[in-house]
Amino acid sequence: MTEQLRTVTLRTGERVPALGQGTWHMGENARRAAEEAVALRLGFELGMRLIDTAEMYGSGGAEEVVARAAEGVRDSLFIVSKVYPHNASRRGVTAACERSLNRLETDRIDLYLLHWRGSVPLVETLEGFQRLQRDGKIRHYGVSNFDRADMAEWVALRGGESVAADQVLYNLSRRGPEWDLVPWCREHKVAIMAYTPLGQGSMLGHPRLAEIARRHSATAAQIALAWLLRQEGTIVIPKASRAEHVRDNRAALDITLTEEDLAVLDHAFPPPKGKAALGML
Repeated sequence: MTEQLRTVTLRTGERVPALGQGTWHMGENARRAAEEAVALRLGFELGMRLIDTAEMYGSGGAEEVVARAAEGVRDSLFIVSKVYPHNASRRGVTAACERSLNRLETDRIDLYLLHWRGSVPLVETLEGFQRLQRDGKIRHYGVSNFDRADMAEWVALRGGESVAADQVLYNLSRRGPEWDLVPWCREHKVAIMAYTPLGQGSMLGHPRLAEIARRHSATAAQIALAWLLRQEGTIVIPKASRAEHVRDNRAALDITLTEEDLAVLDHAFPPPKGKAALGML
């Protein structure tokens, strides 16, 4: 029985966990796969039932780790996967999805994303997504690493208004999406999925972050996650390969930042003052 945590409501009305689990760099080493699967399984038990993966991660190995962790509990999970841009043609996306389904050992992907924009026309990818949805292979579709102009182009296409989410690089030290992308997504009921929410650890040594963490008897990472989790319509997907890190991530949901905390964080990590190119890793 999984614990019920804070949720984000998709445009269809479906609610998904605001705190999920990422799998970037999982499935790259067979010797670590078992430990990674155990960590993911613990996350499911703690309520972090949304899991993000991609055909790119570990050349499909991360999807296999997800399948291992999901054994016997698949129906309680919300699985997100992503297709390479070069596989995102009308026919290519169908074949790529089938390969992901096989690795995930499931009959459907809950949310299927275009990993980033490539040379294939968006209309082809969208038509492929719609066919997969009609066939029951995917339940929702969306995009990743799309800025506001890309989103406007996508929703102008037939069926594009059904985009469920945009997964982007967003954290305390990378607040560029707040300038125009985040407001646009909120207006159009598109969920933001924040990847690399801890900035690959680069910002966690900031003294102001440490100061707030001490006040809450927490870690800097938990404060950074708590800050993102309070953003409206935002799904946060930290990766944790070890049980103790999974528990640490889950505990971020129990932290309530004060107005003073938020002011200190805004001073230490200022919001954008203008438009900048969307960051990407």
